Amino acid sequence: MSSVRGAESRFFQHEFKAPENRKRTALIGREMEKQMKRNLHLIVIVVCLAAIWASDQAVARSRKAPKAKKETPQQTLTTLLSWMTGYFSSAQQAQKDSDYFDIRLRTVQIWKERRDGYWLYVEQATAGSEDKPYRQRVYNIRVRDDSTFESVVYSIPEPLRFAGKWSEPDPLGPLTVDSLLLRDGCAVTLRKIGSIAFTGGTDSMGCTSDLKGAAYATSEVTISKNQIISWDRGYDADGRQVWGARKGGYVFKRVD
Repeated sequence: MSSVRGAESRFFQHEFKAPENRKRTALIGREMEKQMKRNLHLIVIVVCLAAIWASDQAVARSRKAPKAKKETPQQTLTTLLSWMTGYFSSAQQAQKDSDYFDIRLRTVQIWKERRDGYWLYVEQATAGSEDKPYRQRVYNIRVRDDSTFESVVYSIPEPLRFAGKWSEPDPLGPLTVDSLLLRDGCAVTLRKIGSIAFTGGTDSMGCTSDLKGAAYATSEVTISKNQIISWDRGYDADGRQVWGARKGGYVFKRVD
C-alpha cells in the first residue's frame, strides 16, 4: 500500500515539473536559434568584406600606376642651378670646430639670355669682410652627357671692381665671356645621386695653382638643396698638401 502511494507521489511531482522543464527547454532552444542567426550574420558580413577586398585588389592590380617620366638632362641642370644659387654660410661648422673659418658664399645667375648652359657669378669672403671677397669666379654649368654635368671655371680680370655686385641686376656690367680667363683643367665634373645631391670634383692634377708654393689644386664638392660641401686643397710637386682644410670640406648651409 505504501509503495503505491509512493509511486503516485512521484508521478504527480513529475507531472507538475514537466511544464517548467518544457519552458526551460524551449527558452534554451530559442537562445540557440538566435545565436545561430547572429553567427550566420557575422559569417555573411565577413564573406562580403572578403569579396569586396578581393575585388579592390583586383582593380588595383589592373590599374598599374603610370611610370614617372624620366627627368631630362636639361631639367636636371636646372635643378643644379637652383641648388647652387643663393647665400650660404659655414658659421655652424666654424662654431663647432675652430679649424674652420666662418665663410660666406654668394652665387647668382648672370647672362640669362645665353643658351650655352647657365652662367653664375660667385663671391667667397670671410664673415665681416664680405666687401673684400678673397675669391671671385664665374662658373658655366652645362650638360656633358645624359648623366654627367660640368662646372667650367673662369677667373675675372681685376675682380675687386665687381665686389658686392652680386646684388645688382647685372653684376658684371659690360664684362663678356671673352674677357674672362679660363682656368684650364679646373672644371668640376658632377653626377647626380638619386634625387638628393650632385657630387664630383676636378680630374687628376690638371688644375694648376701657385698659391703658397702649390703646383696644383683639387676640388671636391657635394651639392644638395640646402647645403654645399666644398673641399679645395693645394699640393706641391711632391704631392704634399700646402693649403686648404685637412679634416674635410667646408660645409655651407643655405641662409636664403
